[in-house]
Order: sequence, then structure tokens, then C-alpha cells
Amino acid sequence: MTHLELFQAFVAPAIFISAAGLLLLSINTRLMGIVTRLRSFHKEKHLAAMAGKRQEVLVLQAQVKSIQHRAGKIKNAFFYILLGTIGTMVTCLVLGLALYAPQALIIAVLIFVLSVLSMLIGMIYYMSEVSIGLSSEKEEEQLYELLDSMSEPTKDAE
Repeated sequence: MTHLELFQAFVAPAIFISAAGLLLLSINTRLMGIVTRLRSFHKEKHLAAMAGKRQEVLVLQAQVKSIQHRAGKIKNAFFYILLGTIGTMVTCLVLGLALYAPQALIIAVLIFVLSVLSMLIGMIYYMSEVSIGLSSEKEEEQLYELLDSMSEPTKDAE
């Protein structure tokens, strides 16, 4: 393998590393938003429990479970894309080794393919979470409507 061929071989993994970095930034932002909502719901649930509002606690618990499910998908997306990024870095190292041991090219190709598959799995998890994100927001809207209706005084109480 010549130096020019090696340089060309480094380009694809380098592009994947850059793309994965941007993707990880996006996923991290989404994860932080989910964690913030989860903390908020936990606090609301705790306050409702302290106030003896059993129905409100049950409604909030359902919302917490929904958000925890989304957080799990984002965690998996993050993991697989990080794994793919590490694999592309290792690919670059093995390609460098191929200057001295040409048989390392086979290993580099195998690692690169596995890395791309890992990123693909991460993207599927990410797409899955994004697709349920809007439905989660609608559930949240229904939650607040229910909580508002439970807190409104009835005409009989007046």
C-alpha cells in the first residue's frame, strides 16, 4: 500500500468520525431534554404524593414510564453510534498498521463494516425515538388536561 492509497483509505473513516460527532451532539441534546423532563415529572409526582393526590401520582407515573422508554432508546442510539465511532478510529489505526503488515487491510475492512453497521443500528434507535417523540408530547398534553380537570372545583363543591 502506497502513502497515497493509505491517505485515500483514511478519508472514509475520517468522514464517518466527523458525521458521528455531529450525530452524537444531536443525540446528547435530545437525551438532556428527556432527562430534564424526567426529573420534572419525578418532582411533580413527589409533590403530588406529598399532597395526597393519588390519581395525579398514577397519571404522572405513566408519563414517567413513557419518558423512561424514550430515554432507553436514546441511550441505545448513543451507545451504538459511539461504538461505531470507536470502530472507525480503530480502522484508521489498523490502516496505518497496514503499511507494515498488508494483511491488516482485511481486519481494517472488517472493523469498518462492523462500525458502519453499529452506526446504522444507532440510527434506527434514534429514528425510533424521534418517531415516538411527538406521541409522547400528545400524551403530555392529555396529562395536563386531566390534571387541570382534576384540580378544577366542581359546581357541587361551590
